[in-house]
Amino acid sequence: MASSFSKFSQTLLLLVVFWGISSSSNAQLSTHYYSKSCPNLFSTVKFTVHSAIVKEARMGASLLRLFFHDCFVNGCDGSLLLDDTSSFTGEKNAVPNRNSARGFDVIDDIKSAVENVCPGVVSCADILAIAARDSVKILGGPNWDVKLGRRDARSASQAAANNGIPAPTSNLNRLISRFNALGLSTRDLVALSGAHTIGQARCTSFRARIYNESNIDLSFAKTKRSNCPRSSGSGDNNLSPLDIQTPTYFDNKYFNNLIGKRGMLHSDQELFNGGSTDSIVRAYSKNPSSFSSDFVTAMIKMGDISPLTGSKGEIRKNCRRVN
Repeated sequence: MASSFSKFSQTLLLLVVFWGISSSSNAQLSTHYYSKSCPNLFSTVKFTVHSAIVKEARMGASLLRLFFHDCFVNGCDGSLLLDDTSSFTGEKNAVPNRNSARGFDVIDDIKSAVENVCPGVVSCADILAIAARDSVKILGGPNWDVKLGRRDARSASQAAANNGIPAPTSNLNRLISRFNALGLSTRDLVALSGAHTIGQARCTSFRARIYNESNIDLSFAKTKRSNCPRSSGSGDNNLSPLDIQTPTYFDNKYFNNLIGKRGMLHSDQELFNGGSTDSIVRAYSKNPSSFSSDFVTAMIKMGDISPLTGSKGEIRKNCRRVN
């Protein structure tokens, strides 16, 4: 009996230790992480984000996208922000980011402001998370408490960025597969795609859709062709809003666009093209509060992807380079 109890105790202890190891990274993230070490953090970040968006409304979408592109490559660790060095080629010039990812100067401004009030305390990875939340809220979207406590990576990988971030040409199966691999559900995929209610896309990202695809509203395609020539190399960087109805306001109009076959990117329209996600798109188009709630849930889940915590990583002094 004593022997059996001893074996049971050992097994229980192993399970507890295993659980502790597997869950420790997320357990160390907390919405109150900096409440004592940097009490003015949120107001400091919000002031700089708000100033940037007042100057250029598109910047809100750009900052939100930085967080997404950071988290999808080796987790939410601020690696996207690192410039290339002699020891590694970073993510900024990876295909999904080259001539596209922007807002790095705003992150620099936020980091500088935060360092002034609490030097050496707040990570660049956490600044990305807060800036993304603030951008959504400032542009009319939902608010949520951001989990914090991430630390910054000491390296970055262009190859990982090329492989990890879904391309705008992705089909539905590819999108679902990539999101699922990171612990995000199909519903999370649709909700997070709703971030395309703000921001703009380059001609090179939607050229094939407006000239070659049939599941597109013809008048919509014709309008977009006027600013995006058919020939590659001509007008590649010309911009068009991802949401033609309210391009600088965070709402659920993106989903109405999909139902009307006015999705800007191929990957957008894949969410409403006779597949498994059609019903979710319809639901979000009719119920903005449902979309907002699911978007918040998905953003928090995305922020939990493989954070560096404890003694891992570092707290960068400059977001562009390791200490």
